[in-house]
Amino acid sequence: MDPDFWLFAAVGFAAQLVDGALGMAYGVISTSVLLSFGVTPANASASVHAAKVFTGAASGASHIYHRNIDWRLLALLSGGGVLGGVIGAYVLTSVPGEAVKPYVVGWLFLMGLVILYRAWRQARPKVFSWRSPFPLGLLGGFFDAIGGGGWGPVVTSSLLGAGADPRKAIGTTNAAEMFVAIATSAAFLGSLLSGHWETEGLGGLMWSLAGLIAGGVVAAPVAGWMTKVLPLRLLTWIVGVLVVALAVWQGISLP
Repeated sequence: MDPDFWLFAAVGFAAQLVDGALGMAYGVISTSVLLSFGVTPANASASVHAAKVFTGAASGASHIYHRNIDWRLLALLSGGGVLGGVIGAYVLTSVPGEAVKPYVVGWLFLMGLVILYRAWRQARPKVFSWRSPFPLGLLGGFFDAIGGGGWGPVVTSSLLGAGADPRKAIGTTNAAEMFVAIATSAAFLGSLLSGHWETEGLGGLMWSLAGLIAGGVVAAPVAGWMTKVLPLRLLTWIVGVLVVALAVWQGISLP
């Protein structure tokens, strides 16, 4: 079996364990690692979203089992996220990879700072409003498609900052991510089949994609349980530092 499978299985396991427990970081971590291997932004985003279809389904099932879902919030976030993801995928496949990579690296760096801010923040949460989830999902889905990660850092952080119950916010964001991933993957596939997006090297990522899926699916049930029992602040710090470090590393290597 290709060594890339085991490497990315480990990446997928760790990323999903964190994402399922925190409601963020699967896409950011996985995309950061793929970019560091020289994968183009569009290929990285397409691969990660294909993996998210499977890991999101497993994670959503785990959170449903542990009763971490708010169904009304799930519908509103998913609707906005699907629309934003499709738009983001179209934009990403319209721009040459080398031209967009600096912006993607910058976005990942920003998301790392957002995660660190979540670990540091001690402010009193505001009253949560039901008027905001659809546009929040739209924004999260768009940036998630553009950067291959961003759904959790945008959506979960905003929900928690607005005063949503942490367990429900994390579980619902994870469950909604599956629908966003399906729509975004379909948009990438449609762009490829229609000739709008011409890509090279996507086929060589099959073992990496299989590893991301396998590791993430194995981790998902554990992550759903962790959401209920684990103190999350230290884990948030670790993820934030990791993502910022990967983004800086990629930024230094840019031409």
